[in-house]
Amino acid sequence: MRTFLKGPKMAVIWTVLRVWLGIQWLEAGFHKLTGGFDAGGFLQGALAKAGGEHPAVAGWYATFLEGFAVPNVDIINVLIPWGEVLVGLGLILGAATIPALIAGAFMNLNFLLAGTVSTNPVLYTLAVILLFAGAATYYYGVDRFAVPFLTKRIHTKKDTKTATTTA
Repeated sequence: MRTFLKGPKMAVIWTVLRVWLGIQWLEAGFHKLTGGFDAGGFLQGALAKAGGEHPAVAGWYATFLEGFAVPNVDIINVLIPWGEVLVGLGLILGAATIPALIAGAFMNLNFLLAGTVSTNPVLYTLAVILLFAGAATYYYGVDRFAVPFLTKRIHTKKDTKTATTTA
């Protein structure tokens, strides 16, 4: 069963899901880049959801938003749209797939913690499933060739460095 889930036949399904997820991220980031994105309103809305009898935002997360995110909204206004675009491109191409999945899941988790449901649970769950699929996620992608190449280069440099220092 394990071989089946990580084999080339299932890799087709993982690739379709990965590319679909990448398109969702790319579209979200592109709309923010071209639409004058400002996270300030979103952050204030999240802080407002931290109060009341049944808060949608946990107190500790509201403290983080108030103490870090709101004062640094200018940085967040750059990081979120560009992060979404880069995650999208990475997933569509299958390049830096695992880091892109981790970054996407991290952004979804933060959006969920800020009290925004929308598509975030679906996108987060899909990212986690693709992370469990491991290398099968990028079997049909740039990483299939890039990861072995880079691994070989790193080991060659490490072996050369070790041989030089021991000689």
